[in-house]
Amino acid sequence: MLELRPCCEHCGKDLPRNSTEAMICTFECTYCLDCAKNIFEKACLNCGGNFEKRPIRPSKYDEKYPVSTERLYKPKDLSEAKLNTEKYKGIAPEDR
Repeated sequence: MLELRPCCEHCGKDLPRNSTEAMICTFECTYCLDCAKNIFEKACLNCGGNFEKRPIRPSKYDEKYPVSTERLYKPKDLSEAKLNTEKYKGIAPEDR
């Protein structure tokens, strides 16, 4: 079951359960579309994996499977992020 974290780990933007801007990696690191695409250039700074749109959990499951309320706000070092994007630039996620 996905945790559905409530915010972007880098900029803190709210990403509710039904957000179409939430992006996750295979370890559920969660970023907004803008950070994932424009800052991290589609490579997760934590694991090097790619980002995919986070699925939207239907509201009928809100009570049975509540989304996380823990805000993981950990802005990244942008110089480290740049090194990460350079490392994976041009390498397809399946080849990393």
